[in-house]
Amino acid sequence: MSQAETRRTPGTPCWVSLMVHALAPTQEFYAALFGWEFRPGPASLGPYVRALLDGAEVAGIGQLPPDQHLPIAWTTYLATDDADATAETIRHCGGTVGVGPLEAGDAGRLVIASDPDGAVFGAWQAQAHVGTTVAGAPGTPVWNELVTRETASVVKFYESVFGYEREAVVPADLDQVTLRIEGRPVCSLHGVGHALPRDKGAHWMTYFEVADTDEAARRVTELGGHVLRSPREGASGRAATVTDPEGAVFTLVKSPV
Repeated sequence: MSQAETRRTPGTPCWVSLMVHALAPTQEFYAALFGWEFRPGPASLGPYVRALLDGAEVAGIGQLPPDQHLPIAWTTYLATDDADATAETIRHCGGTVGVGPLEAGDAGRLVIASDPDGAVFGAWQAQAHVGTTVAGAPGTPVWNELVTRETASVVKFYESVFGYEREAVVPADLDQVTLRIEGRPVCSLHGVGHALPRDKGAHWMTYFEVADTDEAARRVTELGGHVLRSPREGASGRAATVTDPEGAVFTLVKSPV
C-alpha cells in the first residue's frame, strides 16, 4: 500500500503514544498484556520504541527525561496535512501549543497541544510514518474519546481546528457527541460533569481492543496495573478502565461483533 493510500484524512486519530519514567518495565507490561513487540523509533525523540503487532505498528512508548515529572498518560494524535497551520489554529481557537511543531526525523512533523479545557492531544503530519497500520485486532487502538466536564464549548474548538461534523448521541440527557469526517465516525466527546477526576482533569482516553475484557482486566492486575472500573456492558462493547504500573489510564474493550 502506498503512502498516499494510507495517509489519514485530517482530524482522524492516527496514532497513540505514551511517555513513561521506566521504558523497559513498561514494554514488558504491554508485551505481556497485548502481545506487542518493539523496535526503536526516531532517535530525535530520545529513548523511544514503536510497538508492533504481527509486524504492524500500533503505538509508541518513550522515556521521559529524569528531570521531567509530567503526568503519565496515553496521548491521542490527530492527523493533519500541515502541522504548522494546525498549531496556529489551535492558538487562535483558545488552545495551547506545548511542543512543536517539530520534526521527528523523517517520520513526520508533530505538535503536542491542549484544548481550552486542558486535555492534551497531538497533531501528526505524516511523512515516512503514517501512524497505526492495523485496526480491529486485539491489541490495537480502536477508539479515542475525550472525557471532559461538558462538551458544549470544547466541541466547537475541535470543529474549528479539524473540521469535524457533530452528531449528538441519543438519548439527549447523555452529554455525548460523536465527531465525524466525511460522514464517518472517528472519535467522541463525553461530558461527565463532576465525575471528572480532580487529579486528572479533561483527557483523551484510548480504547484498546481485547479478545476477552474480563480476562484482560485480570491480567492487568497480575502485571502490576490496576482496574479503575470493572468490566461492564456498554454501547461500545464490554469495557473496563484500567491503568498500567506507572498510572497511565486506558480502556480495554471487546467490541460488538
